[in-house]
Amino acid sequence: MIPKFLKKRIFKAPVATDGTAKTDGVATYSTAETDGNAIATKPYSNAPINQLYRKLSGQMLDIAVKPKLLGELPEFDNDDQTLRFYVLQDYSRSNSILIDLQTQEHNLPPALVGVNDAAHNIKENAAIIFLNHPSAKDSQLSPRLSRLVSAILQYPELKVRLVPVSILWGRAPEKEDSLFKLLTADNWQDPSITKQLFNIGVMGRDTFVQFHPPQDLRTIINDNLKGDVEGPATFDSVATDALKADLTATDSLDIESTATNNDTAADAEQTPSYALVASADSNRELVRMLQQQLSLYLDKQRASMLGPDLSDRRNLVDKLVYSPAIKHAIEMEAAEKGTSVREARSQARGYANEMVNDYSHSIIRGFYKFLTWLWTQLYDGVEVHHFERVRDLATDYELIYVPCHRSHVDYLLLSYVIYKRGLSIPYVAAGDNLDVPVLGPLLRGAVAFYIRRSFRGNALYTAVLREYMHTLITRNTPIEYFIEGGRSRSGRLLPPKMGMLAMTVHSQLRQTNKPVVFIPTYIGYERIMEGGTYVGELKGKPKESESLIGLLKVGRKIERIFGNVHLSFGTPLHLSDFRTKFDVPANSLPSDRTDSPLDEKTSAMVDNIGVKVMQHINKAAVVTPVSLLSLVLLSAPKAALDENICREQIALYQGLAQQLVYSEDTVITDMTPQQIIDYGIKLKLIERTPHILGDIIQVAGKQAALLSYFRNNILHVFILLSFLSALVARNGRIKRSRLDSIAEQLYPFLQSELFLYYPAHGLADTLNKKVDNLLSHGLIVDLGDDTLSVPESNSKHYQQLQVLATPVGQSLERYFMTLALLAQQGSGNLTENEVVDLCHLLGQRLSVLYADDIPDFFDRALFTSFISALTRLDYLQKDDETGILTFDHRINDIAHHAKYVLTPDMMQILQQVASLDEEEITHAITEISNKKQRKFGRKR
Repeated sequence: MIPKFLKKRIFKAPVATDGTAKTDGVATYSTAETDGNAIATKPYSNAPINQLYRKLSGQMLDIAVKPKLLGELPEFDNDDQTLRFYVLQDYSRSNSILIDLQTQEHNLPPALVGVNDAAHNIKENAAIIFLNHPSAKDSQLSPRLSRLVSAILQYPELKVRLVPVSILWGRAPEKEDSLFKLLTADNWQDPSITKQLFNIGVMGRDTFVQFHPPQDLRTIINDNLKGDVEGPATFDSVATDALKADLTATDSLDIESTATNNDTAADAEQTPSYALVASADSNRELVRMLQQQLSLYLDKQRASMLGPDLSDRRNLVDKLVYSPAIKHAIEMEAAEKGTSVREARSQARGYANEMVNDYSHSIIRGFYKFLTWLWTQLYDGVEVHHFERVRDLATDYELIYVPCHRSHVDYLLLSYVIYKRGLSIPYVAAGDNLDVPVLGPLLRGAVAFYIRRSFRGNALYTAVLREYMHTLITRNTPIEYFIEGGRSRSGRLLPPKMGMLAMTVHSQLRQTNKPVVFIPTYIGYERIMEGGTYVGELKGKPKESESLIGLLKVGRKIERIFGNVHLSFGTPLHLSDFRTKFDVPANSLPSDRTDSPLDEKTSAMVDNIGVKVMQHINKAAVVTPVSLLSLVLLSAPKAALDENICREQIALYQGLAQQLVYSEDTVITDMTPQQIIDYGIKLKLIERTPHILGDIIQVAGKQAALLSYFRNNILHVFILLSFLSALVARNGRIKRSRLDSIAEQLYPFLQSELFLYYPAHGLADTLNKKVDNLLSHGLIVDLGDDTLSVPESNSKHYQQLQVLATPVGQSLERYFMTLALLAQQGSGNLTENEVVDLCHLLGQRLSVLYADDIPDFFDRALFTSFISALTRLDYLQKDDETGILTFDHRINDIAHHAKYVLTPDMMQILQQVASLDEEEITHAITEISNKKQRKFGRKR
């Protein structure tokens, strides 16, 4: 902030005494101020030799350098009175010419063209400001920025906008060891002339340019003078406020003469173009503050793109092992196990070597080029949604990406998208099952740090992992981990695993650096490489271990058609908001310990964060053509519909989703129903069967199980509409009060299974909106007197209602079957694991005998989720020692509501399937136990 006594001392600068002057043979001119004083300026020399030099330099650079544009282009107001300047951090001829070429290519205001504003006595030879220029005087202040600040202070109507620009010659974050890499890779050292020449020759094809949002110079100055800016760290917020106000003031940036001979360039920048350069301390202090803010802003942008400086892997392992926290853990391990400290330290070092990433920019660049080719072979396109919210946070927050986990491709795809859009690549927590020959070292050199799938009870390993996470977080390294813990085999989100989340919170409470923000990320495919494997595993086949042979098998699928893939970045979740909500103070854990336990409030906070992350992932879902087709066709009898009816049903679902959006983050395909059908046929997921009475659209052979995966990706978007439709369709007529009562009773279980974000306390309002949506589409009828009814039985709307009512059926059938099993066996007779295992077996049997053998119906995770919800809501009580479940009559009360949704035939079937005598129960549990032991034996 500028001291108050200096603010009062801002005054007009001294002026030249005569109207014209000549300096070293270069012509100058003068203009009159309102008070009659003349202001002298020294323009850039327009000698033909300089023009020729600039032209030839530009042509040569254009041949050698092919920059990649990052982010969005700046948007300017259509105001001819606004002056615009580009701001670069360090003086460089190549940078200035490169920016000039980029402004020409993208139709932006030119950079190497003079800026003349006679009304305000401004005549600059270029529209670039260099914050650090070799010819800068007056405590290294930028002369051009100083002149613009003085002009802003003197002329209230003057509008100047600054456009900060980042240029990266390569994107290696670490300090490389070799002289060649030091000469070429862009890191945190300012480039010398020699390095710039190497950059052009060697890194010219790996150059990146990003134009940042324009900033209003007058607004920034006023904020400083008013004391609203508490130092350079606030420049981002100042910039944002300026943009939000839609000020027409201009953007200014600083360029020294760049495309001409060095002496002329330096002299032109050193000599002010008029006598507005302030001599007062107040003006110098103001310019120094603005320059510091701009410089810090560009530093932060650079850090978000390059990431922090990195130590080599060996040094990082040493720092981990000899850190105070790990020293304590080693001593505790030695005392507990009766070994020497040296042996415990050696073990800790081994753990660190297992997990620590070995980042290599060469591998990153290789992966980038390979994946650019691969995605064009696999996918029609990679669609990215809401990435701008990530970019806005990257400079000031520690980013923790928490995506859903659909496929092994997720690791590479998300990192590729982040890198391609100009942000630092995150370190990805990967299971050590991926640390296989060839692939493992490549992933470790690119994005992965490996952790064991299970390390419960291993205190030393836990300590090393926590300290490594803490090191990454305090160094502001972006991190990515899959909160589900493993890939979803059914297409639904899995219950969150809290381990990595707790470690993140633990680190932040040990030491606060940048605030942590979680980025929930939805990943959606239209075909998936592991689809066949997932179906087999759901049906009971053992999971295949990752290997090089498995990788080669996947490679054979490259020629297949996989459609589009979608990445959608959900609303960020700030850890500070959760700390406030749960009253968890910052820095509440010792900084030199990893074994400090989280108290009850903090543990509850971690659980809440986990649930909110899952809900926000679902809110960012993309309703793709394939998922919409899957939802429609799998709800139809025999997974087939007349093509006209299929089009109408797709249009209906689109209309329902668009009229009452699930969330502002949810993206819905804009394809027409016919385009969606044709697209599904192209992907060979559905087929058209010609018929004289009208073509039939049906699921292609053996694709139903796979399509259920994509249906489940978006099931949460339509589940309440389906539930309400089922209540009306199964009863013909129903009171709205009865509908609300049943929905409120069963909603917590649907919410737990599908991570619905609607709060239970406001459910009535949500249900009313859903009912109104159904009414507006004619799917149900309001008879008055608080009564809802189905449409006419032979109408199109009636058939559409029946199809819409189908998706919720499987969830309710699972619930009723589980409740029937519990009621039949009685309280206090089964453990939680036994109930889940038996329900899994019953689901398999039911699917084969009565359903379409779609394996996600008997997914073990869904039964686990339901039992957990019953326990959380206190319908079930679990003995801590034996695991035995007990319950009372309320279990039957829940099951009683099933008759309002399920048909009598289905309820009878479920009752029959769940009826097991004691001998069958004993036999089933024994077989399941034996199978688990064999599976465990194979893993060992």
